[in-house]
Amino acid sequence: MTYRTGATGPIRRIAITALTATALLAGCGGAGDRSSDATGSSAPTPSPSADPKAELLTAVPDGQDPRFRYTEQNGPDKLSGVVDPAAKAQELTFSQTSTDPDFTMALSMRVIADRSWMRVKLTGVDGLHEMMKLPKRWMTLDPAKLEGDSDPLSYEGSDPGNTGVFLEHASAVRKKGTGTYTGFLDLTAGAEVAEALDNLDLTASGAAAKKVPFTAVVGPDGNLASLSMTVPAAGKQKARKVVVRYFDFGKAPKLAAPAGDQVQAAPASAYEMLNS
Repeated sequence: MTYRTGATGPIRRIAITALTATALLAGCGGAGDRSSDATGSSAPTPSPSADPKAELLTAVPDGQDPRFRYTEQNGPDKLSGVVDPAAKAQELTFSQTSTDPDFTMALSMRVIADRSWMRVKLTGVDGLHEMMKLPKRWMTLDPAKLEGDSDPLSYEGSDPGNTGVFLEHASAVRKKGTGTYTGFLDLTAGAEVAEALDNLDLTASGAAAKKVPFTAVVGPDGNLASLSMTVPAAGKQKARKVVVRYFDFGKAPKLAAPAGDQVQAAPASAYEMLNS
């Protein structure tokens, strides 16, 4: 089985770009799925005699799983969201706090199949939405007006944290106790891994990047609950912690297209921010 990257696709890149642009503008104002989904049980119970690496790969979310929540910490970046594989729907939210001036913003991207929406929430300083000409409601995005990305905004798969991409290149995997696994990841293994790490240059890490310790946990329901590792330092780039968590399988909220007074067409100011 081959895994592809999920959250490092256009949705995430555009969201990070928009979040950064929003922070800069507000401050100046002074005011990584499997390529083919498996069939069968969505929460298989690992066999105690099975290959532990195979157990982990089986636990990675696929298209047969019910909707679930996820969080990811990737160095300074933190995001949270919901995935609904059956509906081919995904939502992710980035948040950031600024101290000059003091305000908090949260940027959410919602995608259902090939339709997409964005919402920006700015709190802490009065009038920021008006100053930036950004509505508080969901904004329907027109893919034709998005620049600088060859891929359209669309559902990116059931493994937004790219755990399958990383675990495919795991070695010396051992099961320690109930549901806990350890081993090593090769972060130089190929283009898919590089994309999952936002094309971070690990050349200066040398051999350290080829054998990165990881810990993974599979929950009682057979679903992957977490994957954590520390990406080694490389040159001027500091080491960074990466933690992906999947939870609330079957309990996460449904994702629906915003309707009525909850949504409007994205204004020109939104595209200026996204394309900056």
